[in-house]
Amino acid sequence: MTAPTLTHLDERGQAHIVDIGEKSATRRRAVAEAFVIAESATITAITGGTLKKGDALAVARIAGIMAAKKTAELIPLCHPIALTKVTVEIEPTEEANSLHVVATAETVGQTGVEMEALTAASIAALTLYDMAKAIDRAITITDLRLVEKSGGKSGDFVRTP
Repeated sequence: MTAPTLTHLDERGQAHIVDIGEKSATRRRAVAEAFVIAESATITAITGGTLKKGDALAVARIAGIMAAKKTAELIPLCHPIALTKVTVEIEPTEEANSLHVVATAETVGQTGVEMEALTAASIAALTLYDMAKAIDRAITITDLRLVEKSGGKSGDFVRTP
């Protein structure tokens, strides 16, 4: 069995942007998640809208959406993508000391939207940290990961629990 090749390296091992010119445009979707772990009182302040900086959930959602749109400016070898939909959902978990951030990105295009979904989830989580750091410096962001993707030549992916 041969080792898989990295798509962003040319035959000389130098980084380059992948040529997607010959690929067909297909509907593509990716979902990413992250968790923000904090003191229960911090989660309550975030979800209750009592932080001095304002409505952290609304700000984090907008930040995540904006980040998805700017992914190609942040990740050097990502293609600029015409996104057709981006959502960011933030919900408390059953443990009461964390928030579950779920970002979904969609397009009809020649390349996938995994990086856009991951960027949206990470920036939404970082925004929650920024909004609440004054009351809880021990906030932890964890488990940033792709949950699922569909569309494209490589097929579908669904993370198993």
